[in-house]
Amino acid sequence: MLTNIRSDRVKSVRSLSRRSARERTGRFVVDGPQGVREAIRYAAPLVDDIYVTAEAIERHQDLIAAAQDADIHLHETDDAVLAAMSDTESPQGVLAVVAAQAHTLEQVLATAPRLVVLLSNVRDPGNAGTVIRGADAFGADAVLVTDGSVDVLSPKVVRSTVGSLFHLPVVTGLDVNETLDALAAHGIRTYAADGVGTTLLPDVDVSQPHAWVMGNEAWGLPAEIRDRCNDVVRVPIHERVESLNLAMAATICLATSAGATRRS
Repeated sequence: MLTNIRSDRVKSVRSLSRRSARERTGRFVVDGPQGVREAIRYAAPLVDDIYVTAEAIERHQDLIAAAQDADIHLHETDDAVLAAMSDTESPQGVLAVVAAQAHTLEQVLATAPRLVVLLSNVRDPGNAGTVIRGADAFGADAVLVTDGSVDVLSPKVVRSTVGSLFHLPVVTGLDVNETLDALAAHGIRTYAADGVGTTLLPDVDVSQPHAWVMGNEAWGLPAEIRDRCNDVVRVPIHERVESLNLAMAATICLATSAGATRRS
């Protein structure tokens, strides 16, 4: 059992809360049983180590069995060690170190996607993670993230995806203009989701391949980006409400797209 919170191993895992360490090692942390369970199920070869408390071993025997079947290294720790490894105030007793998997825009486009999401300068970890989870839930083929956005492998983003990070490609570090060009070249319509739009969501044709383009939480999408999209769309809301949270708006747009896809 690991009990020394000052050990090099503990320090190494904890360092992955920093972007510089993640980029240097090509590793990131998955914190919590559901995220770890999905990592084992969909990306077992990428899982280096799993750290688990005695209580969690008893509580999540299916997870432990799956990890053993996949020949993943299991390390029992005490609560103090797991807390030292995690960046959350209330660790759930299970934590994994996983190798990052690089996806490219070219790979995504080669699959002839029908629905993608493009996040431009999205900075809030919770929003980014929730959009990834929503994209997964409503059958999107990929999430594309520009180079000015939050690191999707940060612990807060990974936790908020609740395992969806392992279900669909998430491409990062993209240039927004080059990405819009590539989408257009592959016949994928782009819809800027923005409160200034004159087209209402129910009036948009989402039966053809398309991408929802979502902007920064504070200032939305710049005019030059909106102008490059095929249309600028807003979600109709009651006049008493000023605006919707980014993740909420993205979820509504994705649900609308999923409904059209199911009907077609």
